[in-house]
Amino acid sequence: MNQITRPIRMDQGERDRPESSTPVVESVALMSGRRELIIRHNADTYRLRVTASNKLILTK
Repeated sequence: MNQITRPIRMDQGERDRPESSTPVVESVALMSGRRELIIRHNADTYRLRVTASNKLILTK
C-alpha cells in the first residue's frame, strides 16, 4: 500500500512547449532590431538584452 512517488521528469521539448493558452511572442518582434529594451513591471524596471552569443538576459 505504501508507494514511493517520484517527481515527473520532463524532457527539454516538454519544458520549452508553452501551455496552449499562453501567448507566444517571437523575440525578433519584441526586440525590433534592438540589442536591448527596458521593461517596466509595477514599480520595477528590467533590462532585456541580447548577448554577443545571441542569448537573452533579463536583469533588474
